[in-house]
Amino acid sequence: MHELLDRLLRQCVDMGASDLHIGAGAVPAFRLHGLLERPSDEPVPEEDVDAIALSLMQDYQPAVFNERKSLDLGVSAHDSRFRVNVYRERGKTALAVRMLPKDMLSLTGLHLPPQLNDLAKLHSGLVLVCGATGSGKSTTLATLIDEINEKRACHIITIEDPIEFVHEDRRALIHQRELFTDVPSFPDAVRAALREDPDVVLIGELRDTETIRTALTAAETGHLVFSTLHTGDAVGSIERLVGSFPAEEQVVARHRIGMCLRAVVAQHLLPASNGRGRVPAVEILLVNPAISNLIATSKSKQIYSAMEAGRADGLQTLDQSLAELVRDRWITPDQARQRARSPDAIDQMLRGRP
Repeated sequence: MHELLDRLLRQCVDMGASDLHIGAGAVPAFRLHGLLERPSDEPVPEEDVDAIALSLMQDYQPAVFNERKSLDLGVSAHDSRFRVNVYRERGKTALAVRMLPKDMLSLTGLHLPPQLNDLAKLHSGLVLVCGATGSGKSTTLATLIDEINEKRACHIITIEDPIEFVHEDRRALIHQRELFTDVPSFPDAVRAALREDPDVVLIGELRDTETIRTALTAAETGHLVFSTLHTGDAVGSIERLVGSFPAEEQVVARHRIGMCLRAVVAQHLLPASNGRGRVPAVEILLVNPAISNLIATSKSKQIYSAMEAGRADGLQTLDQSLAELVRDRWITPDQARQRARSPDAIDQMLRGRP
């Protein structure tokens, strides 16, 4: 590893920063509690950024980076694990580094709703965790996999780009496969996994139609499949899945999704009002027969109303989650209104009205 990167990663760990950004001729920036900080005023020379990137790559990866202009990597240093994205901007190399949690926390420790524990008890179907980059999707999935690993004697296969959280066998047998290092693509890896006697399959991201097809097939054939989407809400995630298929296939796709989808969890991270870290606002769609029918019959707009009415069964909208965070004094009412789908609904919930 390049000496400068080693020093910056040490600084990241010491500060407790979630992210580190390195650019050619720019001062390194650290994200602390959601805000960017630049502790020094010393820019990184362009040649050093190139050298840092190359120091992290295996023999075949420079050619992949030159072709795709972006590359995901994993690295361990200072008793911590980091996810690195190397990319090009204005013709120069840059790196975005995410520090992954050192210790696996429980859902409670992550301030996530307790009903998410039930997702680890499922034995088949598709579970999606959605949100923007940096919203905690990977951490939530890793926690669910850890819960299964702790409680069930089963076979877990993860397919990731790159491997982020390293799991050790407990009750479960777990194999982690990394894109390009162990497998050529997500679809090929999922198809191969189905011949490897898995009970649980984690697919790092549903990036394209072919990956979505293979994920649905895996879920339909009795496997529990976890994956992520870069979408901001539960209903939008369903429409994203359907919309990835050609128009002539969408009717069938809706029926397939309605039959095998078990849950969609959409996360947003907000700065805590006490200035200590961030807290998740979580939208939860648990698919029951009524919602399955709404998906299959193209009535997605009605799903949101079903979520509002299903609070007692563990469903919740983003606005309901935000209002609860305000009541528990994790965030301010202004923060909730800024993130809410309906600021007026937030005000009504805080006044005690449904």
